[in-house]
Amino acid sequence: MIGNKKSFQRERFLKEITETDLWDFIIIGGGATGLGTTVDAASRGYKTLLLEQADFAKGTSSRSTKLVHGGVRYLAQGNIGLVYEALHERGLLLQNAPHLVKRQSFIIPCYSWFARAQYLIGLKLYDWLAGKFSFGGSRSLSKENLLKTIPEIKSKGLKGGIEYWDGQFDDARLAINLAQTGAEQGGTLLNYIKVTGLLKADDKNINGVIAQDIESGTEYRLNAKVVINATGVFVDEILQMDIAAQKPLVRSSQGVHVVLNRSFLHGDKAIMIPKTMDGRVLFAVPWHDHVLVGTTDTPLESQSLEPVALDKEIEFILETAGQYLTKAPTRADALSVFAGLRPLAAPDKDTNSTKEISRSHKILVNSSGLITIIGGKWTTYRKMAEDVVDKAIQNAGLPTLPCITQNLKIHGYLNKTTQSDLSGYGNDEELINVLIRHEPEFGQKLDKELSYLKAEVIWAVRNEMARTVEDVLARRVRLLFLDAKAAIRLAPVVAQLIASELGYDATWQEQQVSDFTQLAGRYLTAPHNEDKE
Repeated sequence: MIGNKKSFQRERFLKEITETDLWDFIIIGGGATGLGTTVDAASRGYKTLLLEQADFAKGTSSRSTKLVHGGVRYLAQGNIGLVYEALHERGLLLQNAPHLVKRQSFIIPCYSWFARAQYLIGLKLYDWLAGKFSFGGSRSLSKENLLKTIPEIKSKGLKGGIEYWDGQFDDARLAINLAQTGAEQGGTLLNYIKVTGLLKADDKNINGVIAQDIESGTEYRLNAKVVINATGVFVDEILQMDIAAQKPLVRSSQGVHVVLNRSFLHGDKAIMIPKTMDGRVLFAVPWHDHVLVGTTDTPLESQSLEPVALDKEIEFILETAGQYLTKAPTRADALSVFAGLRPLAAPDKDTNSTKEISRSHKILVNSSGLITIIGGKWTTYRKMAEDVVDKAIQNAGLPTLPCITQNLKIHGYLNKTTQSDLSGYGNDEELINVLIRHEPEFGQKLDKELSYLKAEVIWAVRNEMARTVEDVLARRVRLLFLDAKAAIRLAPVVAQLIASELGYDATWQEQQVSDFTQLAGRYLTAPHNEDKE
């Protein structure tokens, strides 16, 4: 079997948890924060285990606006510290994962001379805060230059604009590469293992977890010196396993994105609308030869692994985009609509607005020793991980070992640009081509209208721990997030390929296709959803 230099396979990791009596760290949650924490702890030399109840990045971490950024809106709020930290981390991400992170030009169209001057001053400060990690200097654009750059922008009343630079990435692909990096550093990572309880010693201190394998039903009792709760919007569920009456620490905010074809924004420039009618920021960003438009910021009272876009959120995005684009998008133009939940640190006082709640991360330590990290954002995942591991070392009295992730190359690292359809795999592209040379049938396309290869499905199963059709089409390749109807069309052939690798029968394949078709239906815009919050 052609594979990575170090195997990233579920069977190997399941064996490791049965053979390990005591872990230094057990990390609950396989999103950006949990994966980053695993990379940090494992790379320092600690015996580290990560457990994820679904697939890696199933929740929030695959549903972002795909931006690696300092946060222009936070600068406007005066949160200089958060912006400075995020710009530093943005630079490190480009340095350590250039196969997935790239510089992206953003254009702010301005319809008043005051706005044009105001944004230029603010973005010059943004550039200055980036320092040596600058992605490029901001500049003022005349109306003529702006329309030449982005002819799709409405010209009526336009006074010009500002161009600035930030970063873009593929969130789910980065999550998978972080998981692989964690394994290469000695960590053990398992998806589809749900933590169902916490183990406590006689002194009431937490010393492990009870976990169940979703696939087999097997239950495990796993001991650890430190347990870290990095479950994002679900942190309160784990906290209540420790203290049943624990006051909720997270306030969820839903962000929705609409995906359109490239006819709405032909070039390689993104658009940023810094202040919409209700004060939100709206982006239109080229991504995987499509256009991603979002986001919303809707407070929610409940959490779900599969949040659904509300009608009013979809309409807000389409209507706002239509105010700035010469071609106004409609529901019929939406190829996919997806929703994600931001795990915001709950405010001390009640508020109906999430825009003012801090995106900074917080670390809490229960009297039992359970460590919880909340808040933050994708761009700062590495710093969040460093901070929570430092806190855990201090709290548990572990031997102090230094953090090395500032300069740690992430799996797939390839510091050159390629035009291949497999370029997002970084240096794994070469291994996928070796797989195709050994088994030429895998060089065939999954569908004559799309560029995805059968080899990508096989690679995802053998080397990226994909277990289901959804794992492949949502997070190993991003088709569900780009074109839900096309993803439904590909589901049967993907199910057949996975079944051939994992030894599943026709009944499993049929169930997988049925489950995925039902799921993908939620990414289509035709249904009208109850606005329940």
